[in-house]
Amino acid sequence: MSHKIQTLSGYLHEYQKSVLQPEEFWGKIAESFHWRKKWDKVLDWNFDEPDVKWFRNGKLNITENIFERHLYTMGDKPAIIWEPNDPNEETVTLTYRELYEKTCQFANAMEAKGIVKGDRVIIYMPMVPEAAIAMLACARIGAVHSVVFAGFSSTSLADRIVDCEAKMVLTSDGNFRGAKAIEVKSVVDEALEKSNSIESVIVLKRTGTPVTMKEGRDFWWHEEVEGLSSTHQAAEMDAEDMLFILYTSGSTGKPKGVVHTTGGYMVNTYYSFVNVFQYSIDDVYWCTADVGWITGHSYIVYGPLLAGATTLMFEGVPTFPHPGRFWEIIDKHKVNQFYTAPTAIRALQAFGLEPLEPYRFDSLKVIGSVGEPINEEAWHWYHDHVGKGNCPLVDTWWQTETGAIMISALAGVTPNKPAHASLPLPGIQPIIVDAEGNELTGNNVEGNLCVKFPWPSMLRTIYGEHERCKQTYFSTYPGLYFTGDGAKRDHDGYLRILGRVDDVINVSGHRMGTAEVENAINEHPKVIESAVVGYPHDIKGQGIYAYAICNMEGRTEENLINEIRETVSKIIGPIAKPDKVQIVSGLPKTRSGKIMRRILRKVASKEISNLGDTSTLLNPEVVDEIIKGAGL
Repeated sequence: MSHKIQTLSGYLHEYQKSVLQPEEFWGKIAESFHWRKKWDKVLDWNFDEPDVKWFRNGKLNITENIFERHLYTMGDKPAIIWEPNDPNEETVTLTYRELYEKTCQFANAMEAKGIVKGDRVIIYMPMVPEAAIAMLACARIGAVHSVVFAGFSSTSLADRIVDCEAKMVLTSDGNFRGAKAIEVKSVVDEALEKSNSIESVIVLKRTGTPVTMKEGRDFWWHEEVEGLSSTHQAAEMDAEDMLFILYTSGSTGKPKGVVHTTGGYMVNTYYSFVNVFQYSIDDVYWCTADVGWITGHSYIVYGPLLAGATTLMFEGVPTFPHPGRFWEIIDKHKVNQFYTAPTAIRALQAFGLEPLEPYRFDSLKVIGSVGEPINEEAWHWYHDHVGKGNCPLVDTWWQTETGAIMISALAGVTPNKPAHASLPLPGIQPIIVDAEGNELTGNNVEGNLCVKFPWPSMLRTIYGEHERCKQTYFSTYPGLYFTGDGAKRDHDGYLRILGRVDDVINVSGHRMGTAEVENAINEHPKVIESAVVGYPHDIKGQGIYAYAICNMEGRTEENLINEIRETVSKIIGPIAKPDKVQIVSGLPKTRSGKIMRRILRKVASKEISNLGDTSTLLNPEVVDEIIKGAGL
């Protein structure tokens, strides 16, 4: 772990070095990996095309850097600890050697079905160790994996299969989630009626749900690996060969297949993991994300395993069979680093402190937040009651497109401030620009967040749509990567993410981040969660429309709405007072917990004829209820 920064002066020194000599900085980190052939040049780039190449002509296999690199020193160390949905079911622990053997065996099974380097493979599986094995086996062969959350509709799954012309689907019979067993294989069957590139489907037996197996196309996982060799010669990959495609929702509704490549992604995820979480070799680390999301790729599978970490995978949900489930798992497995989403924190906060009382949390060293800016109230609750006030809370900012954490405190090394992502990691050069793209230097500035220099794990393209990649990320401000987020650098020079730029409301010439208004609404004791959007307003240009999930006990709707508006007025000022407040039972969310404000904006603007595909949401039914509640 020679690349771990352990002091503030160490951070400042590394950061300066990384900006002055970025190629030397990243080259030095990359040298600690196993390369079959070293690169000719660390970096070639331009942001006009865009065209970015890291570790040019370097040859490697990312799984050799997980397995062969660690087997002699830590073959018997736990690599993955799997905690099932049902606490009465046995935990599974796979050592590095066992994970290596299972990965090799499955890579052999896939090759036996004709999968070769460059083929695209869809992984549509629950949170089980086999999902990680599937990803690693693809990487071993050089096949490109595209993980799709095993809860997306058959239409969404079919769209992704068609877009990347996948040859194989890896799935399961079903999925345990809370009190329910969810059908998975039948969704795949439906998706395959709408696509025709798939040659074979390998099905893991998880729930025992009866499924239809199509002769010649569908095969059981356990039968396919039986008797196969547990060694496998890893394919040689170029640093710029595709590692995976991950689909993320686009503003047009058509998902974007974000492409990540091998060498740079490996170096960047490892480096960020070790530094942000200050991982030490005997720690147990737990990220609660799903592998269907970039956080699951970078910080459950690749980053931790490249660092020789023990990574915990959890199949279930935070509230089953009781709202103390997360806390129970932390104590049970003596978790040292815990990384979760603000959505989960707010949901657990609503249960009060009672579910935390039976647990000690004395193993925790670092707690983290990911997915969206965390509001101050949730920050303090998480910091004080889960971290017991003595764990650094890393509020990490990054995106599917960035591949790795970009802006975050390094736990216990750099200072952190409630609801601030704080400082960029070494090697990352974010800037704030005004509407015309002029850089705003100094402190106390607010504008759009861009990155002016490439970093190794950045997206290379959108699969099959390079022009869309250019238009989306590189054409708003020529020569810069535009994140789509607004940001503020405060008087201390710390960065605070204000949410999507299209989530900035301009009320009578005042710019307001929706996150700021939501923070204020959430301060009301009866509000559980809220979402704020702008809508056309005759006088102000834009008005503020708030959706709030509330505990209605002892309040009429009218009273509560007035109280919410007054709370905002008190915290931010009368200018921020929502024009409309709609009490709702839920908010439309993606599987990763992001609120789909695009849908809420359309309802607020009374444009409900074109809502796009809502089937990929966690709770599509809530959309109809919101439309009805808005009187449309």
